[in-house]
Amino acid sequence: MKKLLSVLTLMVLASVWVAAQVNTTAPVTPAPVDENGPVMSLETTEVDYGKIEQGADPYRVFKFTNTGKAPLVIENAKGSCGCTVPTYPKEPIAPGETSEIKVRYDTNRIGKFTKTVTLTTNEGVTTRTLRISGEVSPKPTEPDGIPASTGGFNN
Repeated sequence: MKKLLSVLTLMVLASVWVAAQVNTTAPVTPAPVDENGPVMSLETTEVDYGKIEQGADPYRVFKFTNTGKAPLVIENAKGSCGCTVPTYPKEPIAPGETSEIKVRYDTNRIGKFTKTVTLTTNEGVTTRTLRISGEVSPKPTEPDGIPASTGGFNN
């Protein structure tokens, strides 16, 4: 009886696991683009810091132009963690105007990194993702100073 109960339990667990693997989400269809609305045209969505030294320049810039027909408003910009802090224009960007989003990464954190900034705008595409990456290497160790005097020349 115990073997039968164990086999039945295993079969139920296996079928629940298989059912959990089936993707039941519907495909995401993009929101219709308003031909008379704003359009954020970014020069790039990814910036590679490259290999930098600890404490190096923490700022990188994402430039963009509003190529739409209405003012573009960036409602929010949020870094994926506290080490990635974006600064963005708070005023509307008129059609044809160019502006920038400045991103600061904490370059005192040693190692490889890949972080994102999520933008919320008034475009048909309500969110955009910017990505920064790179590698911070530790500062080279400075050689020890001149050794302390141990006597020798006394005046």
